[in-house]
Amino acid sequence: MELPGAFRHELKYQIGAAEYMALRSRLRPVMGRDGHARGDGLYLVRSIYFDNCDDKALREKINGVQKREKFRIRYYNDDLSFITLEKKLKYNDLCRKLDAPLSEAECRALLAGDTDWMPGHPAGLVRELYCKMRYQRLRPRLLVSYMREPYVYAPGNVRVTFDSRIRTSLYARGFLPGEISDVAAADSPGGMVLEIKYDAFLPEIISCLLQTEGVRRGAFSKYGACRRFG
Repeated sequence: MELPGAFRHELKYQIGAAEYMALRSRLRPVMGRDGHARGDGLYLVRSIYFDNCDDKALREKINGVQKREKFRIRYYNDDLSFITLEKKLKYNDLCRKLDAPLSEAECRALLAGDTDWMPGHPAGLVRELYCKMRYQRLRPRLLVSYMREPYVYAPGNVRVTFDSRIRTSLYARGFLPGEISDVAAADSPGGMVLEIKYDAFLPEIISCLLQTEGVRRGAFSKYGACRRFG
C-alpha cells in the first residue's frame, strides 16, 4: 500500500471518569468546541465496519501490521441524510481517511447485499470497495456506536475527542435507525477512549494540558474491542 497525501498523527488512550473530568476541565478554556456537536457538546457516531470471513481487518490489527486499511460506513445522530463510506489507512501512528458520500438508498442496498449499482458509481472509493467485496470477500460485519465529545485547536490542526458509551451490534440487517439492537462493549461502565489527532506537530500547550497521572498510552481499537462479541 502506497502512502500518498497527508497523513495525521493519531494517539489513543483508555481513561476512566476521574481522568476524563481532569482533562476536560483543562482543555475547555483553551480548545474550541467542534461546530458539529449538539447543544450538550456531544454527538452520536455510528460506524458499520467491513471485514471478511478470515477476519482480515481484525487480524491485521491484532498482529500489529504496520500498513493496514479498514472500510466503514459512518453516520451521525441517526441522520441518514448524511452517510459516508470511509477508508481509513493506518501506518503506525499515522492515519489518513478517504471518504465518499452514500445516499440512504445506496446504503440500504449495500447492507442488503445488492452491489450491482457499485461498479458504475461516480466515486472511486465505492468502486474500490466493490472490487474488494468481490476479491477479498469484504462484508458489513459490525456496528460500533458511541457518544463523542470533541474539541479543536487550530495550530497543528489538533482534535481531541472523548468517546463514551461504546456499544456494538453484530446483526448486519439491523445497522440502521429503528432496527438497531446492541450491547455495551466497554471494559467498565465509565470507561472512555481519549483520541488525539494532529498534523505535523502537537503544540506544547496542548501537550502539557494532556499530561495526567495514571493515563498511559496503549493500542486500542473500537472495532477490535467490539469483535470480542463475535
